[in-house]
Amino acid sequence: MIRNIIAFPLLALVVMIQSTAISQIILLSGYADLVLIILAAWALHAESTTAWLWAVVASIMVSFVSEMPWPVVFLGYLLVVYLAQLLRLRVWQAPLLAMFSVVFIGALVMNLMALLALILFGRPLPFTESVGLIVLPSILLNLLFSIPVFVIVRDLTQWTNPKPGVE
Repeated sequence: MIRNIIAFPLLALVVMIQSTAISQIILLSGYADLVLIILAAWALHAESTTAWLWAVVASIMVSFVSEMPWPVVFLGYLLVVYLAQLLRLRVWQAPLLAMFSVVFIGALVMNLMALLALILFGRPLPFTESVGLIVLPSILLNLLFSIPVFVIVRDLTQWTNPKPGVE
């Protein structure tokens, strides 16, 4: 129950931090997607039902404050949760490796979908330059931010879902 209650204020805070502070950290022309990283970490640690709820809530919030087409945001974030839950079942002994894999694939797919959407909506960008200047630096920044976010979300899930007998 508390996991569902904290989703709204926590994701609202993360979206605000993403749109104000994290968006100012730019490598070449790439930027980190803190919401994507939070969703990946939460889906790797939490129950499946709450991860899907978090993905939908985050998609709505990011679609509201972003100029990104909403289908790109919804599909990207839902794909991240799907990949995280798939890897959580398969790579349970190496959660940090699963985190890196989910963030890498999720950021790659989301940035490529955004690039494709921009091309389809009449803002043609050179593909090779966009990949080299936006997509790859974005992936690198996402991977750098994923380590501290992974630890913070792990502690948050332990706080919201305490194990019996552990004090």
